[in-house]
Amino acid sequence: MKTEPEILKYLGVDNINDVEDRFSDHIYKIHKEFCQQDYVDQEIAFMDLETLDERLQNKKSIDSVFYGKISGWCRGRYIPVDYDEDGHLLHVLFCVECIDEQKRREDKLLYLAQTDTMTGVSNRRSGEKMIERVLNNKISGMMCLVDCDKFKLINDTYGHMAGDEVIIAIAHTLQKSCRDKDVVMRLGGDEFALYIPGVTNRKCANSFFKRLFENLKQIHVESIDNHPVVLSLGACFFDGKEELSFDELYCRADSAMYESKKIDGYSATIFRKK
Repeated sequence: MKTEPEILKYLGVDNINDVEDRFSDHIYKIHKEFCQQDYVDQEIAFMDLETLDERLQNKKSIDSVFYGKISGWCRGRYIPVDYDEDGHLLHVLFCVECIDEQKRREDKLLYLAQTDTMTGVSNRRSGEKMIERVLNNKISGMMCLVDCDKFKLINDTYGHMAGDEVIIAIAHTLQKSCRDKDVVMRLGGDEFALYIPGVTNRKCANSFFKRLFENLKQIHVESIDNHPVVLSLGACFFDGKEELSFDELYCRADSAMYESKKIDGYSATIFRKK
């Protein structure tokens, strides 16, 4: 058996040959100390030798990923070595490898795939998937479309770099106005979408609109000479009962947005069924 000095300290020995307990005893003891608390139960279940034969049937290996206090992300793995004449497992290899660097690379790639690179909020693809998941799970709430009024005029007057600064400022303000569990996504150009779980009536919606518009009015972008950034909003409720797709919800919010665009200044319109 091979191990590292950092691991041996959890057994209170200097050499693995000094360990007299069975494998399952000392490996459980190590993991109870080595794993972050959230992963302890998962790893103890994974290391259970009583169920290992069944779990390894017709598999080349099984593994489990957890977070260790010393090395960060790790992967524990069982690899079958041989079986008896009845097909029951005789010997198995158990190893733990550090995959922290690999996990960080994967997380970075996942972040890049899901994030709008200019603003840091969710991109359209990942945002749509999050909202579709919410709809499938029947989580009631409110969908909002937010659009910058006369954005083309800002681009034409001050240049596209200044326009990008406005887009970034809007995105950061939307994030600031929402909770961690809310969905904030950039659809493209100067258009954003939000999904706010739990907001299912006009009173709650109006309270959110008021807070959002107050924050948006604080946007000041020097490159456009502090030209006011005015936004219009269209919203619709999802009651958690209807069978709605993202596109259907988007169309409802978009029709409400069309009404908001008819009003000068900050405005919000909630979709009404005809």
